[in-house]
Amino acid sequence: MRWKLVLLGFFAFYLGAGAQQPAVQTKAVEDHVEQTLSVSVDRVNVLFTVASKGGRLVTGLTKDDVVVLEDGKPQTISNFSKEGNLPLNIGLLIDTSGSVWNKLRFEREAAIKFFYSILRPGQDKAFVMAFDTKASILQDYTDKPEILEHAIEHMIAGGSTSLYDAVSEAAIRKLGNQAGRHVLIVISDGFDNASHVDLAGALEAAQKNDVVIFAISTNRIDGLPLQDPDAGDSNLAQLSGETGGYAFFPKHLDDLSHAFHRIVEDLRSQYSLAYGPTNTRRDGTFRLIEIVPSRKGYKVHCRHGYFAPKR
Repeated sequence: MRWKLVLLGFFAFYLGAGAQQPAVQTKAVEDHVEQTLSVSVDRVNVLFTVASKGGRLVTGLTKDDVVVLEDGKPQTISNFSKEGNLPLNIGLLIDTSGSVWNKLRFEREAAIKFFYSILRPGQDKAFVMAFDTKASILQDYTDKPEILEHAIEHMIAGGSTSLYDAVSEAAIRKLGNQAGRHVLIVISDGFDNASHVDLAGALEAAQKNDVVIFAISTNRIDGLPLQDPDAGDSNLAQLSGETGGYAFFPKHLDDLSHAFHRIVEDLRSQYSLAYGPTNTRRDGTFRLIEIVPSRKGYKVHCRHGYFAPKR
């Protein structure tokens, strides 16, 4: 499928990560239909969090406490605010392939607790997508945790794994055309043996739709993994890290719940900044973003960059 970029309007907002590309790149995609996107490179918006050396989230910063770089060059921050209350659009992607059948109970329990703790009725909304040989929506957008719980409880495991297809489909079809923050939570062992896109393609779909990914590995939960976990965990770390989120590697059910709790904290502790990039070329290149805190020991989590519009 080809994408034509028409320069109109402003980049909408976000990262999670969160975490990263300029504004709202609308991607309501229909199969075999060529789409036209309206974007501009006038402003880049980035959501980010800041953690102390001990890992505690830092609040109360101002724009004087950070410097933003694009491809290593300082940029002038035009807007800076704390954005923990912005509406959330959350996609929960649950691996139901045969390789994680013995972890499905853990996934269900932690995900249900998460939705009850994060969703604010009338403001936030979420959907649930399961993926094995193919991705399928178990429950479309709703702000009611009990409806999401019902969908999650009826998951059945089996089949191969199409992780990258699921990430791409969720980013493009479900999140790209929504106002507010775009968040994907992926629960998986990180392996893929059935997708039509690769890891790079999944990352590009997330970055072009301002999606931050939080990944939770099932590889080490209460027992030995079915296969060598390192490769799968590496894939999850890359998906999350490059979009501004985190990867978690819990060993027990309680650790899985703690991972979801940390995601809630992160989403409620985000900052937002905007800048007009000094590089105004519309060449379709990937621009690196770095946010540098003034205080030593602080660590910033944000998307690694964005794709500039292309003529």
